[in-house]
Amino acid sequence: MSLRLSTVILPVDRWHEGGREKWSRAEELGFHTAYTYDHLSWRTFRDGPWFGALPTLTAAATATERLRLGTLVTSPNFRHPVTLAKDLMSLDDISGGRITLGIGAGGNGFDATALGQEAWTPKERADRFGEFVPLLDRLLTEDSVTARGTFYSAEEARNIPGCVQRPRLPFAVAATGPRGLRLAARYGQAWVTTGDPKIFEEGTPEQSVEALRGQIEKLGKACAETGRDVSELDKILLTGFTPDRGRPLESLDAFVDFAGTHRALGFTEIVIHWPIADSDFAADQAVFEKIATEALTQLG
Repeated sequence: MSLRLSTVILPVDRWHEGGREKWSRAEELGFHTAYTYDHLSWRTFRDGPWFGALPTLTAAATATERLRLGTLVTSPNFRHPVTLAKDLMSLDDISGGRITLGIGAGGNGFDATALGQEAWTPKERADRFGEFVPLLDRLLTEDSVTARGTFYSAEEARNIPGCVQRPRLPFAVAATGPRGLRLAARYGQAWVTTGDPKIFEEGTPEQSVEALRGQIEKLGKACAETGRDVSELDKILLTGFTPDRGRPLESLDAFVDFAGTHRALGFTEIVIHWPIADSDFAADQAVFEKIATEALTQLG
């Protein structure tokens, strides 16, 4: 099974003070896709620089030619399908059809209350996500959409001429629960996971592998229920949130071993974080670049 290697570039650099160079370098290194987080602020980076995802991706689209670009992930926490669809259609056009939308239900971090609302419960997030994704799908595939929902509505919302990618840009749906997996099965061109958060702190790499195996099995069942072949979906692992933490980036051999194990589970794309000094994503830049250029060759 072939495997793709991608990266996440957090939006922490001013564009003309290192930001542009990272995206250009990601293309030079041969990454399949360079993603960025779509948050208003995030965890330990909250009190430092943090730029908007969609403007950053727009700039990255003009600084690159072949590299795919995307969010990992966008959520309903501060987005509305109508305005998001317009921005995505425009971004897909500017990039020449190189955009993937990573999308998830969101969490209870800083974004959850930034607009002044109370943080939603897990059920409320799932309810909203279940309405958000189908409406966004329509908005990106139909010229004019009118819809009335419990949470999201559209009134003759127009998106002409539509996406460069047809019938629309691909969705990579982040999900582990049954409702989210059904959305991935129905609307996704890819599925995204970070592993099982319950074992992040005290679990073992072996337990993580078994948890991921279980998630892929559940995805397969969700696809079967919708009459879809699970092999049609790419399976994306965003690293850094399993018990391995940063160990796969300690050496080329360590990463090749990690990637081989997860390819055997069925993953088709592994995403590694661009190193950021003095953070949870600190790593040796030279080792990171060696992994980018040599790991897939060693995997065969």
